[in-house]
Amino acid sequence: MRERNRGTPWPAWVEDPAYPAPQPPPEGHVAVTFLGHASFLLRFHNGPTLLTDPIWSERCSPFRFAGPKRARAPGLAFDALPQIDAVLLSHNHYDHCDIPTLQRLRDRFGMPILTGLENGKLLARHGLKNVAELDWWQDAPLPGGATATYLPAHHVGARTLLDRGRTLWGGFAIRPAQGGRIYFTGDSAWGAHFEEIGHFAGPFDLALLPIGAYEPRWFMHQVHMNPEESVRAFQALRTRQALAMHFGTFKLTQEAIDEPARALAVALAAAGIPEEDFVVPGCGQTFVVPLTVA
Repeated sequence: MRERNRGTPWPAWVEDPAYPAPQPPPEGHVAVTFLGHASFLLRFHNGPTLLTDPIWSERCSPFRFAGPKRARAPGLAFDALPQIDAVLLSHNHYDHCDIPTLQRLRDRFGMPILTGLENGKLLARHGLKNVAELDWWQDAPLPGGATATYLPAHHVGARTLLDRGRTLWGGFAIRPAQGGRIYFTGDSAWGAHFEEIGHFAGPFDLALLPIGAYEPRWFMHQVHMNPEESVRAFQALRTRQALAMHFGTFKLTQEAIDEPARALAVALAAAGIPEEDFVVPGCGQTFVVPLTVA
């Protein structure tokens, strides 16, 4: 039975299998560890070690006692993190911009945060001042000669009911010095911007694409893709492989916890794309991906 206005109930807790600890990748590769929701650990050989939209908090909410609560542990314990060189912060929603986690990372690593325009004010209020604000299509240097480019998304930023659209939202392309390209979507609805990104910033060796938080469609289609649309984005981006994200950690919308993965399998079959090309990762699972060297 569905909870009134809340869709299909989720389990209170999911215990994930224990995956091997992530290791540095071999030459010409990137090691990508799924940490849950939109959080990934990216480790480039002779390049930077990055985090995307990190969240280790129990809830993605302005309150510690209410709001969406995680249904599974982070894929890696905070204390097990390697040295972090930079954080890529897509936008300021609570499930992507978790201030307590960012403060813990600052205290431990002192790394810079790359994000969209006008997000620095929020971060500075919480003592996070090592911030580079970027406009769409603007580049920023990363350690080891790598480059990050902030890219368009079909979404919106907000922390309250009164500041909608006042900060920029987007994704990132990461280009290590040795060659290859990785794309991190952040949050996005389907749109023609994926073809633009594929043409001007691709092709990609790997894309990190959202597949969850999409029901009911009459409302959520404005800000989030469903799995079928994520497959269309996969095709438009000209990416060799993809890993799914933005599912199974926080109940934000009405679909069941396992529905995004099931629907993605159906959409891949309909498009004639092998499931191994667009994988639903386990929380804590690491993938070692070869990079195309120019």
